[in-house]
Amino acid sequence: MISGKIKVLFLCTGNSCRSQMAEGWARALKGDVVEAYSAGIETHGLNLRAVRVMAEAGVDISTHRSKNIAELKDVDFDLVITLCGDANERCPRFPGKTKVIHAGFGDPPKLAADAKTEEEALSHYRRVRDEIKEFIKSFPPTSF
Repeated sequence: MISGKIKVLFLCTGNSCRSQMAEGWARALKGDVVEAYSAGIETHGLNLRAVRVMAEAGVDISTHRSKNIAELKDVDFDLVITLCGDANERCPRFPGKTKVIHAGFGDPPKLAADAKTEEEALSHYRRVRDEIKEFIKSFPPTSF
């Protein structure tokens, strides 16, 4: 924590949606106390619906890119937050002081898979976006 900020990694399976939203919210809402990163166990590319609903909320994640956890192996994280069950189960071990916690959120692409309209699909993204925002507002977690 050389910068005085807590280094937080939001980890998901593909770093395409939930972890990107969490990183965006953390930078926007808690940038004074959190140095936010996101990555995936795999890389699935940036989800354009996630970009769209975050922009609606005033947070631009359009320049983010999907990153594999291996790309951040040299960052000394204070906290790793897994955002889906798969990432929680497959989360690599982190050295030393890094604390890992799980905060699961629904998967917008899966939730929207049966949507009949684009608006219906986006409603799932908006709900998860707002749930993640509320989670980020409670940062930093006192249990950490």
